[in-house]
Amino acid sequence: MLASSMLVVGGLAAAGSAAAEDGSGDAGATATLEQHLYHGGPVVVDGSERVAGGLFTLDTGKGSVYTYCIDFGHYTKNGAKYQEAGWDATSLANNPNAGRIKWILENSYPAKGVAELPVKGLSEDQAAAGTQAAIWHFSDGKDAVPKDPAAAGLTTYLEENAAVQEEPKPSLELTPDAVSGKSGDLIGPVNVSANATVQLRLDDAAAKSGVKLVDRDGRPVTEASNGSAVYFSVPAGAAPGTATLTASATTEVPVGRAFTSLGYTPQEHSQTMILAGSGKVDVSDTATATWARKGAIPAAEAREYCQSGKVVVTVSNNGDEDFTGTVAGRPVTVHPGGKQEVAVPVAEDAHYAIEIKGSNGFSKTFEGVLDCRTSSSTGGGTAGGTAPSASPSPTPSSSATGGTTGTAGGSTTGATTGGGLAETGSSSATPVIAGVAAVLVVVGGGVVFFLRRRRSS
Repeated sequence: MLASSMLVVGGLAAAGSAAAEDGSGDAGATATLEQHLYHGGPVVVDGSERVAGGLFTLDTGKGSVYTYCIDFGHYTKNGAKYQEAGWDATSLANNPNAGRIKWILENSYPAKGVAELPVKGLSEDQAAAGTQAAIWHFSDGKDAVPKDPAAAGLTTYLEENAAVQEEPKPSLELTPDAVSGKSGDLIGPVNVSANATVQLRLDDAAAKSGVKLVDRDGRPVTEASNGSAVYFSVPAGAAPGTATLTASATTEVPVGRAFTSLGYTPQEHSQTMILAGSGKVDVSDTATATWARKGAIPAAEAREYCQSGKVVVTVSNNGDEDFTGTVAGRPVTVHPGGKQEVAVPVAEDAHYAIEIKGSNGFSKTFEGVLDCRTSSSTGGGTAGGTAPSASPSPTPSSSATGGTTGTAGGSTTGATTGGGLAETGSSSATPVIAGVAAVLVVVGGGVVFFLRRRRSS
């Protein structure tokens, strides 16, 4: 499978998934890809490539959320793990038409039932195919036209009427996700961005040592709302240590939020999605505090910037001595009360690991995969399927993948699409290919077939 979508590990993740090696960071909702396609149909892309495009479902543990592809040139992978992310963490960061995609999501299927759409007589499959084709026009610059005339009419309507809208806010996010200070002080603030009241919890070890979560006036808090500021109250004279704040809630993720694939290898990665509809899901985020009595007291966080193809690491120091160390091998010196940013170039679609080391044995590593570009050399469609749009917890139809197998840019023989469709790939083709190869080897008396898949640029 081709690598898609990025993952920031660590830091200032206002726009993407984050998870440091110490376990901190994942912001918002997480989910698992349930199947290739939930609704959809055949789409002709750029006048020749025939793919299946439509609606996906991601399992959040409380039910399913609905998504469309915004990453045409990469495969999907059944069972891939996903993380809610902001547009800056995807190719939409460089896309002036990103806001038009949000308009499409709010004014087409499944946000609106097929009876509410301006083109009448559409099935759910046709509505999904028409919607996906319009999204590909703005997300990937594709000339995508559904084979079905009614679906093609919906695509034309959406493309001609889509208006620019603002990016939706995250369902839940703590910023920054790493703070530091002296024991005896209030350490923070950690700012809460959320669309629901969130519950706050301190890790057991920190709570037993006397650390508390408080507001700016020092009053203990157990919950917070959007715009709240939370601090760590550390007892005076406490030995150097760390604490982790976990914020959690059950809420609805806003339509238009991106979902990026978690995982560092091509085998683990799957194409980037955008949310088309959801019910209530569990969301969470974490932030850490570090303290000491004296000396350098650093904190480090990171953020991916798709616009520049870099990960920016920010090192702050709230101690009373200089912090000296390295970020990705580059020397840094941060004076007391200061901070320093280091922009680290990283390769597209490749795993990176950025290590920070320095004073008092400080060590932290940010890992991820930068996926900021869409590829035009391969297809991104999927096999189709049927199921009702209204249910927040759908039961996918067994016809959704219909036996189709194939690779982007290739052909398929599945009954669902009638053959000839490129498909966002999954591992389902592997046993079929292996079995055919084995038979051919026996029948051909030792003829060996080598099958290779090429990674798109």
